[in-house]
Amino acid sequence: MLQGFVSQVASFLVTLSTTSEDNMNSTLMFRLDPDYLKDVADKYREEYSKAKPFTHIVIDNFLPEFILDNILTEFPKAHDIDWQKFDNSAEKKLANKLERNMGDNTRLLLYQLNSSIFINFLETLTGIDGIVPDPHFEGGGLHQIERGGYLKMHVDFNRHQKMRLDRRLNLLLYLNKDWKEEYGGNLELWDSNMTQCEKKILPVFNRLVIFSTTDFSYHGHPEPLTCPEGWTRKSLALYYYTNGRPAEEIAKKEHSTIFQARPGEEIKEENSSEITVKTILKKLIPPILIDARNYLTKKK
Repeated sequence: MLQGFVSQVASFLVTLSTTSEDNMNSTLMFRLDPDYLKDVADKYREEYSKAKPFTHIVIDNFLPEFILDNILTEFPKAHDIDWQKFDNSAEKKLANKLERNMGDNTRLLLYQLNSSIFINFLETLTGIDGIVPDPHFEGGGLHQIERGGYLKMHVDFNRHQKMRLDRRLNLLLYLNKDWKEEYGGNLELWDSNMTQCEKKILPVFNRLVIFSTTDFSYHGHPEPLTCPEGWTRKSLALYYYTNGRPAEEIAKKEHSTIFQARPGEEIKEENSSEITVKTILKKLIPPILIDARNYLTKKK
């Protein structure tokens, strides 16, 4: 058994030392550059602080394209894995926070976006000190929305249940090549009274969006997607926290996601007690069986 383990380690080391062109263009070889990040933070810090309706920044071409090309290649399709599914009047989308459902390139980029180098960048950019990343990717990870999907206007949950920290920042990195305006899917930022949209952000490839999350930072993409059949709106999402937050950012005590209808719109409240048989069965199935099913599906 030990000999077999040593053999596997040796094989792994050989793989890492390979210098083929494919490996040179792999996310596995990529490292975030602290000097580049410092320059970006210094460049956009003032714009971030003055942005309306709440502090945010939009940065295009944030990473070398091959990094996101590799991630896009391994990004699971809607039926490839056991996505967390949301389908109600407030949201119709797919989400996955489980690392076992992510490819290696995706994992390593997410790990770097949770690293001390990147946290230093976020603190310089936003002026928020003591930022803590979320290794659990709660509410984040991979997001995917199919044609007809949407995410109504909302403010996010404001406390991390496991880490008991205050949510302060959202990061969205879009993966949508050749995305056109007519496909929809704009991220909308609304004023604190939910009277009007003040900014729309098209979710195009390699566009990074970072914004402060408070009890007044209403955002979403409320209009159903009109992209071609088979296309989806893909993004990576990470959230960041601190121990405590300014009092002016708080309207209520600890809360989950709060959806807010736009003027003239109605969002039906879902009855949380209405749990389907399918949902119950999914909770009872051991994760190892789900992984086995997903593996066999991919092999077909």
